Amino acid sequence: MHEHPGDATPPTDPPAAAGGARAADAEVKRVIDGIGPRLRGLRRDRGLTLEALAAATGMSVSTLSRLESGKRRPTLDLLIPLARLYRVALDQLVAAPASGDPRVHLEPVRKGHGSILVPLTRYPGRVQVFKQVLAPREPKLVSHEGHEWLYVLAGELRLVLGEREFVLRPGEAADFDTGEPHWFGPPGTGTVEILHLFGPRGDQAVVRTGHSGAVKARG
Repeated sequence: MHEHPGDATPPTDPPAAAGGARAADAEVKRVIDGIGPRLRGLRRDRGLTLEALAAATGMSVSTLSRLESGKRRPTLDLLIPLARLYRVALDQLVAAPASGDPRVHLEPVRKGHGSILVPLTRYPGRVQVFKQVLAPREPKLVSHEGHEWLYVLAGELRLVLGEREFVLRPGEAADFDTGEPHWFGPPGTGTVEILHLFGPRGDQAVVRTGHSGAVKARG
């Protein structure tokens, strides 16, 4: 009796290949399982409730809660708005940086109107540090929880705080509570390059210098 090809036992994967597939599956699971805790940590670092985050992103409280607990699979359409709101690179939500390597791998993020944002710190630090190149755009006052510290590297920076305005030049700095309506950008048609620190309320940079360029922009 001849054996029909369809009756033959299919060949099994070599042990090495099967082991590699299992390792890859385990790595994917590890990465996905780590996203929820990172999202929860970022939200708490920013001093946000699930309700406030839902209002800011348009997602439901249930969806956000399930994302943080690992009961909802993270997808790009959910992670991208959160990365924008938290002002971190998408890969910082997906995978933690390699342990033991203190170097920050700079990944510029192009924002609207030609501005560029370069994160200089890695998750999960409470105070986030950025280098920014800001292009001209229309002033639009915003307010949110936290504290910001700005240092001008090149160009001029126009800072609007409520009804007050300041123009900072290279070497000058300002710090303020972001609960006050604010906006900052170049005063003219050029760009401005700044060092930008943002932290939750109560976390702020301490500038230990006698330089008169530090502007305490507080109410």
